[in-house]
Amino acid sequence: MAKFEIEKNGDIDQLAGRIQDIVLGGSTSASLEDSSYFGEGGAQCRVLVFERYSFLGGNRVSMNVTLFKGSPDSPVKISAITSGGSQAMFWKINTFGEQSFLDQLAENL
Repeated sequence: MAKFEIEKNGDIDQLAGRIQDIVLGGSTSASLEDSSYFGEGGAQCRVLVFERYSFLGGNRVSMNVTLFKGSPDSPVKISAITSGGSQAMFWKINTFGEQSFLDQLAENL
């Protein structure tokens, strides 16, 4: 598992769209598996779940990206967490695919 967190100013929907473009444009096997929206009062939350095949690991890797904006004037908090990059049964080995998936987003965001 790998994690990346950052705060960005801007519109939460535009940032979610940019993240989707980065992830889907970075890999031919990447897909948006599902997404969700929550909002109440001035707070907004977007959840995006991506998946892609990791050639290096020989398996599929998922990335959950959560965007949260507490009020119209606050920055958007972004948390991206990858998982699924190990082939071992009882411990994590070969997590290169997870880190690579996350690095693609972090470097372009």
